[in-house]
Amino acid sequence: MKMKQIEPYKPTYKVRIVTAASLFDGHDASINIMRRIIQSTGVEVIHLGHDRSVDEVVNTAIQEDANAICLTSYQGGHNEYFKYMFDLLKERGAGHIKIFGGGGGVILPSEIKELMDYGITRIYSPDDGRELGLQGMINDLVKQSDFKSPSLILPKGKEISESLKDKDVTTIARLISFAENAHDLFEASFSPLENTGKEVPVLGITGTGGAGKSSLVDELVRRFLIDFPEKTIGLISVDPSKRKTGGALLGDRIRMNAINNSRVYMRSLATRQSNLALSKHVNEAVEVLKAAEYDLIILETSGIGQSDTEIIEHSDLSLYVMTPEFGAATQLEKIDMLDFADLVAINKFDKRGALDAIRDVKKQYMRNHNMWHADPDTMPVFGTIASQFNDPGMNTLYKAVMDGLVEKLDADLKTSISISKEMSEKIYVIPPSRTRYLSEIAENNRGYDKTAENQVVVAQKLYGIYKTICSVGDVTLSAVEKSFIGKLGLDQDEILKEVHEDKTDFIKMLIAEFDRVKLNLDPYNWEIITGWDAKVNTYKNPIYAFKVRDKEIKIETHTESLSHLQIPKVALPKYQAWGDILRWCLQENVPGEFPYTSGLYPFKRTGEDPARMFAGEGGPERTNRRFHYVSAGLPAKRLSTAFDSVTLYGNDPDLRPDIYGKIGNAGVSICCLDDAKKLYSGFNLADVMTSVSMTINGPAPMLLGFFMNAAIDQQCELYIKEHDLVEDIEAKIDAIYKAKGVERPTYNGALPEGNNGLGLMLLGVTGDEVLSADVYLDIKTKTIAQVRGTVQADILKEDQAQNTCIFSTEFALRLMGDVQEYFIDNNVRNFYSVSISGYHIAEAGANPITQLALTLSNGFTYVEYYLSRGMDINKFGPNLSFFFSNGIDPEYSVIGRVARKIWAKAMKLKYGANSRAQMLKYHIQTSGRSLHAQEIDFNDIRTSLQALYAIYDNCNSLHTNAYDEAITTPTEESVRRAMAIQLIINKELGLAKNENPIQGSFIIEELTDLVEEAVLLEFDRITERGGVLGAMETMYQRSKIQEESLYYETLKHNGDFPIIGVNTFLSSKGSPTVIPKEVIRATEEEKQFQIKTLENLHKGNDTAELLKDLQHKAIHNENIFEALMDVCKVCSLGEITEALFEVGGQYRRNM
Repeated sequence: MKMKQIEPYKPTYKVRIVTAASLFDGHDASINIMRRIIQSTGVEVIHLGHDRSVDEVVNTAIQEDANAICLTSYQGGHNEYFKYMFDLLKERGAGHIKIFGGGGGVILPSEIKELMDYGITRIYSPDDGRELGLQGMINDLVKQSDFKSPSLILPKGKEISESLKDKDVTTIARLISFAENAHDLFEASFSPLENTGKEVPVLGITGTGGAGKSSLVDELVRRFLIDFPEKTIGLISVDPSKRKTGGALLGDRIRMNAINNSRVYMRSLATRQSNLALSKHVNEAVEVLKAAEYDLIILETSGIGQSDTEIIEHSDLSLYVMTPEFGAATQLEKIDMLDFADLVAINKFDKRGALDAIRDVKKQYMRNHNMWHADPDTMPVFGTIASQFNDPGMNTLYKAVMDGLVEKLDADLKTSISISKEMSEKIYVIPPSRTRYLSEIAENNRGYDKTAENQVVVAQKLYGIYKTICSVGDVTLSAVEKSFIGKLGLDQDEILKEVHEDKTDFIKMLIAEFDRVKLNLDPYNWEIITGWDAKVNTYKNPIYAFKVRDKEIKIETHTESLSHLQIPKVALPKYQAWGDILRWCLQENVPGEFPYTSGLYPFKRTGEDPARMFAGEGGPERTNRRFHYVSAGLPAKRLSTAFDSVTLYGNDPDLRPDIYGKIGNAGVSICCLDDAKKLYSGFNLADVMTSVSMTINGPAPMLLGFFMNAAIDQQCELYIKEHDLVEDIEAKIDAIYKAKGVERPTYNGALPEGNNGLGLMLLGVTGDEVLSADVYLDIKTKTIAQVRGTVQADILKEDQAQNTCIFSTEFALRLMGDVQEYFIDNNVRNFYSVSISGYHIAEAGANPITQLALTLSNGFTYVEYYLSRGMDINKFGPNLSFFFSNGIDPEYSVIGRVARKIWAKAMKLKYGANSRAQMLKYHIQTSGRSLHAQEIDFNDIRTSLQALYAIYDNCNSLHTNAYDEAITTPTEESVRRAMAIQLIINKELGLAKNENPIQGSFIIEELTDLVEEAVLLEFDRITERGGVLGAMETMYQRSKIQEESLYYETLKHNGDFPIIGVNTFLSSKGSPTVIPKEVIRATEEEKQFQIKTLENLHKGNDTAELLKDLQHKAIHNENIFEALMDVCKVCSLGEITEALFEVGGQYRRNM
């Protein structure tokens, strides 16, 4: 199925298109590919990235005078989102801007028709992609967007001058477009207005590409808006045009968080000429903003190298931005801007050599300005880290900029921000001395392998000598042979008893040689060799006994087949040679023994299958019903929770259409403690047979706070019932709600079968409000030590792959560290503080080796960070867990065993961790990427094979995807089928009765070695880029994932990679995309109930002081999670998120 090459469309006019992914949607891979092709088709692209509200996108489109908006939406809520966008554009006089969209199979054909009938220009379906190809779709989009900007229509009864002074965005945007595209119209409209009388200062900012100018400008704008609550600011940002295509990537907005404000106007310009840093229409754009009487204008140029002095002609105060990585100090003599700049910022001041750089730049500035006798410290050169929230260097630079404008122009911009004198100092997550940690691990593990192989050679020599002794002595009975072997070596007396006298001297010589060679064998390895027969016999015995946390567990070692054969649960190799035995024990070993290649525990749990019950839809009540449905009749309740995108991004439900459409879709809506109580009601969260997994990252600490409090209050409820306090407590709760003047919260609807109501008595209150302090504290202490489960909370993976980051990276990591510290201090031993996740890395397009390497590297980064905070590895190590995807690639058959092996070796030998911390526990979810919207019945076949990989590789828990997840939220029928896949493997498949079925396979051993070495090589590559965090700054991981995704998609698209029912073995109808019979979406009633719950929560609780206390603790470096445990009792998720934004900073998107 080869696709023909399609030529790009050549636009007639200068087309400008805004590209983005919708609100609470981190799926930016598709829109990134689209915006690249749109740009190469000759379009000026203003790219906003993921998680963009309708208001942000519409504001951008109007300010940028765009022809069209191109948007992807994969998280549901698309009907409301696109219609709201259409209505808002019309309402703001921009109805001419066309809207294009796509969302794979998420947007149904009936919805596509409905949206296009409403006025959306076109929504592309997967079948459109197959029919037109990517370039064909983009050609269609660009052709429909290829039109001249409409004429300027002023607000009724207003002249252009009035409209400008009112800062009418459409007027400003259209005049700048006239300047670019129709200069005669601009002259006719604007020339009479040029002299407004108001002096508006212009700050010019230039610098080399990659110096972080966009982030720096955003930080200046953020401070300006706080400093001057009434003043306005205009930004003009220039990026280069591509000489070959005429297209341009206008990418500054993606890095900016502060500009979506009514007091900010921003316009991105393309140079539309090569080798120049400015557009020739910059002067007109600046004049338009001056006529609009903005209080400050910032002009930022594209960075093209060392000669960017053109900015001087257009600005009153100039700032040159550079980095410490300029090379030798002599290079500074070539930078023209150091002759002319009023201020210099050395951004990215955390880079190596920053202190030397600032010294050299100050000296060069002094030379250039003939300031021979001045104090270098008084030079206007500042070290900044714009990417770091509330960076002291940025504060100093901002004050210098404002002071410069006041001094030079007498501008009314006297700042009130006070500045500390501290130089910009990076808050290091990983200390600089530890940046080689991944290569150290690679060296450590390779060293172990080399030592092991050397020991194998020694053991094999010893075995040869030993067998020679047996042969020379004519010993044939194995029992006699084995009597020759003692604890310290060969037993000479025993040997000589069996040997003829004439061979004694020769035997003694062999024994002496044996003893000499044995000096090179580690005594531990001799114990392995001598203990081998006993180990084999242990697994032949009918019962095997072992201890887990001081508790003895007895397991039957065999199962009986229908043919009455005894099938061993663990099969051992029949090796005789000591080298083979030693190699196997050092690199493979039995389950439950280092290096844990074949599994963490001697045997699998018998009363608890590894199946997880995954659910998340609508309000908490609907998901609660699904949990009770999928766990009915199963002794272990392993509840895995998916949250809606509103929750994933730390927001509250709202009536605003772009939020409202997403409430309870593709996950459950949870915004407060009561929601968590209802979600898990009827399950005893402190029961050893209950565990809860929460797929949440950015706001994970808040959701964890909700969960922990829900679990505590359940136990408070049991205490109340056990002590006959129900009547008293009910009266107390009624009195509390009477005083609040709001209705008491309730579970919405009837309880499902199996739900006994546990957790619902204390809705709206917490145990500490109705029980004595000592009783509550005792219950709390016991409960948090008992609860079992996992919260995902892997922020590194989010930045690299999935994009549900909400806080600045440093602050998000601090929150993770605070959670783990709280777990250690409060003896939380059974709950994993993080699930270090490769699944989403794989879903974003990474191949299995990259998934494994990036995931393990993230895991070791957390280890290094927690160690740098002074935590004990043996206390936090057991709280770490992992989460991988399983596809069908050959490497997936060994992903778990390689992960266990690398982790165990590093934790034991590099970090000195105990056996519990050496055990890498991981969850597997079958690949979502391998679920196709064509021939969806085939998906179960793929899922079955992936589940087989996972079970054979001894995963600790498993979730099998439903076959229809490619097109909709899974139905009860499809979920049951998915559960049946793993149940059939575990209960019916005969070979799965054995728990190490892939050990001993030549291909498995070969793959294990190949994958392990490939992962270690990737560790070295990441080290070369400054470790995981250094690599993230240059977007190494993200780029690698996208490249691998594109490689797969290209092979899939052109048919070189066969996928049955997708690009080969098609049905007679061509295997079209399947339309779901049933689409599960949140109901109006559920959405309204969530909003009402939230309103009542806000009405009934005054949270201002609690939130201030939370912020105070964050600022003063106290444990934030400890404070969250109290804050989560009465505050909503959105309230907490907003409060933490103010003290921790928002995540800054990357291109």
